[in-house]
Order: sequence, then structure tokens, then C-alpha cells
Amino acid sequence: MKWVTLIPFIFLLSSARSWNLQRVARDAAHKSEIAHRYNDLKEETFKAVTMITFAQYLQRCSYEGLSKLVKDVVDLAHKCVANEDAPECTKSLPAIFLDEICQVQSLRDSYGEMADCCSKADPERNECFLSFKIPHPDFIQPYARPADDVICKEYQDNRVSLLGHFIYTIARRNPFLYAPTILSLAADYEHALQSCCKEAAVGACLDEKAVVIRERAKKVSQKQHYFCEIRKKFGERTFQANKLARISQKYPKAPFAELVKVVRELNGVYKECCEGDMVECMDDRAELASYLCSKQDVFSSKIKECCEKPLVERSDCIITAEFDDKPENLPSLVEKYVESQEVCKSFEAGHDEFLSEFVYEYARRHPEFSTQLILRVAKGYETLLEKCCKVDNAAECFGNAVEELNKHVKETQDLVKTNCDLLKAQGEPEFLKAILVRYTKKMPQVSTDTLLEIGKKMTGVGTTCCQLPEEKRMSCSEGHLSFVIQEMCKKQETSPVNDHVSHCCSHSYAYRRPCFTAMEVDTKYVPPPFNPDMFSFDEKLCTAAPADRELGQMKLLINLVKRKPQMTEEQIKTIADGFIAMVDKCCKQADVDNCFGEE
Repeated sequence: MKWVTLIPFIFLLSSARSWNLQRVARDAAHKSEIAHRYNDLKEETFKAVTMITFAQYLQRCSYEGLSKLVKDVVDLAHKCVANEDAPECTKSLPAIFLDEICQVQSLRDSYGEMADCCSKADPERNECFLSFKIPHPDFIQPYARPADDVICKEYQDNRVSLLGHFIYTIARRNPFLYAPTILSLAADYEHALQSCCKEAAVGACLDEKAVVIRERAKKVSQKQHYFCEIRKKFGERTFQANKLARISQKYPKAPFAELVKVVRELNGVYKECCEGDMVECMDDRAELASYLCSKQDVFSSKIKECCEKPLVERSDCIITAEFDDKPENLPSLVEKYVESQEVCKSFEAGHDEFLSEFVYEYARRHPEFSTQLILRVAKGYETLLEKCCKVDNAAECFGNAVEELNKHVKETQDLVKTNCDLLKAQGEPEFLKAILVRYTKKMPQVSTDTLLEIGKKMTGVGTTCCQLPEEKRMSCSEGHLSFVIQEMCKKQETSPVNDHVSHCCSHSYAYRRPCFTAMEVDTKYVPPPFNPDMFSFDEKLCTAAPADRELGQMKLLINLVKRKPQMTEEQIKTIADGFIAMVDKCCKQADVDNCFGEE
């Protein structure tokens, strides 16, 4: 049984039904979706989100060109607010935006095959357009702010235009970044202008704040695109299971029923955001934030400051807020979920409810664990239930349940400790080499440059997470590694590596990382014919900058392992030490090239 059957979420769906029905009833009460959303968001925010939507679909279009499309949609919104019964007012918002795009006369000239999307019916039409979005395209330069000597006057005189161009540039460079986040970044930019325009050194002040804004945009964009990919790859059930674990950690005092409601609503919001429906994404995420803020005493004491922020800043603030304090004196789960004679009866009476509640109870007790580990423990528990509830003596069968489930925890804790100890003891260069050897053996078919890129990213995860307090290392490590693995798996879809990689990428979201960790040497791999150019050296090796020389050594190491994936660590070390000695010797000789040739 695949792990995704862990929580079929029939219970979650039924528990969330009352809130969801309220939302359906609310939507049904509005004859015109565009009028409803315009009234919710108001003029300025509606215009901004409309610009974001068009900029993310039509990345090559100028600000002036998109402004005309924005005006068309805003004019329609005005018309529909006045008369919701007008024929064009009953269309869905995605249809309104895509119809507007398909009416652009130069669409085929500017975007080629993307114009063929217009011949498809919805929702295939939207899926087609989404497939043409390009993250950080070369043809779009990063945002360039006005000169330091004019920017403050520009902000004072033309605030809407200045912020509009910022929003436009961020949106077209980051076509998968959610509208609420882009508006939050624009608010950060405006706060920076308000602060720095009071300083003598305006440029230096803005440069410093721009670094923070850029870094936040990069991190959030990666995370949002990741969750859209995971939701698409593994489905809503996996997505909701992961979110239930996460918000149970974040809001450990909240009742289970309330968190189930939030998970259900989150799933709907992510669906809108991931499908490029940014107006509804913006409005529904704001509504969810308002719901959380209206029940701070139920959810968290850590979101008070977020709830005092303006609409466009509130939801991103809530997402990044600290975990609430864990309730004191929570009882052990062993009594209810292992020792109780009612375990099997409860499981059989409500399989889905029982397991969902286990995820909630386990997660709220372990804020230090990654959500993937929590789901692995839950899957292990489900397997035990299915096995033990079929035998006569269930209590005896459950005898080693705690030890069995703790194996998942120990595997993850040991891995984090081993890697952090290695990084601390040997430093980044040696840690990177160890990663390169490990992963070149697992997937030698991958290009040298890509393996080097993967190795550097994994080393970056170690550098970032190993310096954190121990209770935060696991969540950080497995969370960040999941991003790297997803990038590998995305490439695997179009350029298959080997059967092992394909299995780990597709079989189970929760077990992806352990699957890659346990992956053995690819015994089916046949090295390409020997190419002596890979192992030829000249005097450039001696004159190269230290960083370039280090890079050359890394590539040599990868190519060496590609030639002989079965080599032992000792053999690799012997050759690596020999290479260093050769370089040291030959670079001191008068005839460097001849020395390298002999060696």
C-alpha cells in the first residue's frame, strides 16, 4: 500500500464541510465573481494583483502594454459592480484573464507556440499557458530603481507608478511567486523608501535593505514553487497531510477540528495560487489570515503583531511567525495509541479520523521534527495497526511498537548528526568532496557540472542548518534537502537518470530523502569510452587562481568516480593525495608540461 493512503482525508473533508459550505454559499451569493473580488480587494489592490497576473503570463510584454490590459479588466469590474447580471460578468476570473490575453493581436509574433493555448478549452487552456512560464528568464533584467538623487522625489510625486513598475518587474521575473507575497515585497520596498529618504546616504541605505528584500523573494519563491510542484506530483492528499503536520507544530494549542478547517482552506488557496489565479489567491489568503486573526486565542499568541499589519502584509507575516509554545504537561501518546485496549476498535471504527488525529497529536509534541519524518512515523504506525489488529493477541503484537516507530526518528537524527559532525571536523571543501563521491556513485549518468551544482547546494544546506540550535537542525536540513531533491526529480522527468532515481522521485513524498540516502551504487551503469582529455593537465593548473584550481580538482574527482564507481574510499583518497602531490611537484619544475606528462 502506498503511503499516500495514510490519510485519505475523507474525515478531513467532512470535518471541513461546514466551513467549506459557507464559502460555497458565499460564492453562490455573488452572481459576478469579478465584482465580488473587486469589492473585497478595493481598487488599488485589485489593480496591482491584475498587473501581477498579466505580467506572470505575458513576461515579454511592456509595462505600458500590460497597463492597457489591466485597464480593460478594471473597467469590466466597475461595470459588473454596477450590474452583476451583465452577460460578461458571470465568467470565472481565470476565463476573463485568459480571454483578454487571447485577444492580444501580437500574441503569436511575441510568444510563438504559446498562442496555440487559446484554441484549448478551460482548464486545459490555463494549464497550457502555465507550461510556458519561465522563472528568472535571461531576457528580463532585475529591477533597477531610479537614481539615488531622484528616487525620493519620484516616490513622493509618482508613488503608484514607482511601486507599479517594481511589482511588474518582480512578477515577470518570478512567474510562480504568489501575488500576496509580491505585494508584501512591494510594501517592504515602500517602507525602505520611507525610511531611507530621511537619511543623508539614500543609496547606501536602500542598497542594504534591497539585499534583504531580494533574499526574501528568492527564498519564498523557491518554497512556493516547491509546494506547487509537490501538490501537482503527489496530489492533494499528500499536500494536506504535510500541511496538517506543519500547522499542528505551529499551532499546538489549537483544537484538532480547527486545524482541519485551516488545512482544507489552505488546500483551496494553494490551488488558486499554483494555477495562476492570483486575484482569488490574494482574496482567499487574506480571508484565511483574517480568520486566524479573529481567533488568536485559539490558534497562537505569536501572530498578534502580524494581525495588526495592513492586508497586503498580514498573510506573509503569519506564515513566517514563530511556532507557538507547546502546551505544558501533554500526556504520553503511548497510553492512547499503543497500550489502550480500544486502539483497534477506534482504528476500525474510523480509520481516517484516527490516523489524522495521530498526525496532529504527534506533530504538536514534536516541533523539532521535519514534517516528512512525522509522516514516516505515521505510516509506520498505520502499518503496525494493519498488522496487529488482525491477530488474536494485539497487545503482544504492539509490544515493540515504540521501538519500531523510533527507528524512523533515530535514522534521521543520526544522519543529521553525522553530516554536521563531518562538516565541523573537515570543513566545507572536504564535506563537498564527500557529497560528490557519494552522489556520483548513486547517479553517474548525471553531467559533471550538474553533480557539482547538486553537491554545492547540499553543502549549502549543511552550512545553513548545522549552525542552528540542535532542536532546529532536522527540520531545516530535511526541509532544504527536499528542495534540492525536487530540483533533481524535476530534471529526471525530462532527462531520466536511472531506475533508482526514478523510484525515489516517484514512490513516496515522505520517503524521498531516506530513499536517496539509502540508494546504492548503480551497478547497471556502463562508463563511456575513456577520454584522455579528462585527465590531461598543463601549466594552467599551476597559474590558476585557488578557487579555479579547487574547481578543477572537484571535476577531476567526479570524472574519476564516473570511470570507476565501485572504487573504495581508500582508493579515492590515495589517488586524490597523489594528484595533490603531482601538482605540488610539477608546478615547481622548469618544464611543467613535460612533468605532468610523465606523472
